[in-house]
Amino acid sequence: MRTRQQVGGRLRSRLSRLGRPKPADVTSGMVTGLFSIPEGMAYASIAGFNPVAGLYAGVVPPILGSLTAPTVLMVTTLTSAIALTSQSVLSSAGLDPHDAGNVATLTLMVGVVMLLMGVLRLGVVLSFVSNAVMTGFATGIALQIITGVLEDATGYDPKGHNRLHQLADWLASIGHWQLAPTVVAVLTVAVWAVARSVRRLEPVALLIAMVVVSAGVAALGTDVEQVKDIARIPAALPGFSAPDLSAVPHLVGGAVSVALVALAQAAGISPSMPNPDGSRSSVNGDFVSQGAANIGGGLFQALPSGGSLSRTGVAASAGARTRWAGVISGVFLALVVLLCGSLAERIPMPVIGGLILVVGGELIWGKRRDILLVLRTSKLSSAAMAVTFLATTQLPLQQAIVIGAVLSLLLYCVQAARQARLSALVRDEDGRWTTGPVPGRLAPGEVTVLDYQGVSLFAELPNLTGELPDVAGARDAVLVLVVRTAPDIPSSAILKALRRYHRRLGEEGGRLVLAGVQPALVDLLRRTGLTDRLGEDAVITADGPLLAPLERAHAEALAWIAARRTPAAPPG
Repeated sequence: MRTRQQVGGRLRSRLSRLGRPKPADVTSGMVTGLFSIPEGMAYASIAGFNPVAGLYAGVVPPILGSLTAPTVLMVTTLTSAIALTSQSVLSSAGLDPHDAGNVATLTLMVGVVMLLMGVLRLGVVLSFVSNAVMTGFATGIALQIITGVLEDATGYDPKGHNRLHQLADWLASIGHWQLAPTVVAVLTVAVWAVARSVRRLEPVALLIAMVVVSAGVAALGTDVEQVKDIARIPAALPGFSAPDLSAVPHLVGGAVSVALVALAQAAGISPSMPNPDGSRSSVNGDFVSQGAANIGGGLFQALPSGGSLSRTGVAASAGARTRWAGVISGVFLALVVLLCGSLAERIPMPVIGGLILVVGGELIWGKRRDILLVLRTSKLSSAAMAVTFLATTQLPLQQAIVIGAVLSLLLYCVQAARQARLSALVRDEDGRWTTGPVPGRLAPGEVTVLDYQGVSLFAELPNLTGELPDVAGARDAVLVLVVRTAPDIPSSAILKALRRYHRRLGEEGGRLVLAGVQPALVDLLRRTGLTDRLGEDAVITADGPLLAPLERAHAEALAWIAARRTPAAPPG
């Protein structure tokens, strides 16, 4: 009986966490579902996928993602970066992006990677991706979005081996633009701008532009390419899509790349969209929810998905209050596709091209402050942003991701090395400790106290070894090194440097004492044999008040010097 009560209690607890939908969630879900039509089809189209797969990415993934995500307003669906990265991964693997089995396999593998990263609590990995690298990557993706629809918007296919060349060729070939698609695309942008200027219409400005211009094209009978010329949209719910297991070996690395892009984008949602109910978000929990959304979506014809900042923003602007807004958006879109699929086929491709030009332009405009911030921060960060941008526009995206990750690691190492420093601690006349410059040489018969601040990274070694005082002639001198802020597992290079400095100081008749050592570091020093070299009494643990270890180390250092100077008593 108790077991049944426990099961029932857990079930009620989980249901209570889901909450109940508010009236505003219904409206928000409908608006978000409708918004998914132009955006989902457009993102799939620019990446060379079937636009239907972009629609279906707005059905199952938002439902599963919203039901499970700790960030309750996050809408999980297709984004431009995910679409382009997925296309790049499939093409590089020699797989057809139009083959449903290949798409299902990639989506499922992306979901598994996300799920494993969440279970293994690897959300901290994304904190190592620098803002400079992400800014360069996002700006490059925006340029890819724009160049991907230039032919749809103007009827001219730009030439060039990379995106920058294509953009330049497109601008230089304005005389080759076709009149009808260009006018339709311009009108789409114009209608969007007018709708966006009305505050209440701003969340659905893209949808209004799509409906108004599409209706105008149909009424006037303008001869432009339509969605039905590319793919048929069945008036049916997404059906089961079996993965092609033979594609798995070719997509392992690519699936990791797509997952990292999706998770990096989604990581920015929880800070900008706090939960209305005051509950805490979890990066690792969001990883798991996006993984579940991709595993479910992959079985039902969806492209890889992730937390979408734009779709989440639409939902929040339309009044979303609970996770049910995302669930309703998926259900409502499924009903629209089921009942009105044939209407979506009549959407002109220049309309979608105009909408994507708007989306790409907004992405670049939205990054202007980040770009200026990076440029004003440092030359190194600016260089990392520029290299990532160029890599994104000229290389396959999975390669650009690797380059960005390496650049982020290099930036972290350089910044960590620059931040590491030693400062002298000197006791004043009142007995208080004050900071001062590090002496160039250890004074014989005196205690010198240095405070270390850093992360014990190997890249710090040149700076730290250059700052340590010279030990020449340091007879009966004691160096007390305060390491309270040192991590539990410092670089082995740092430990080796301490061992070498201790040996040189000992050869001159001096001593090295470590103060404020954390318990985990104490164990490490014992395992590596450094405690045996220094002596148990030369490793002062971080016990008691903040300055207590320093005071104990200083007192023991003075006692050691006094004992060295006291002549031994003659034998009795």
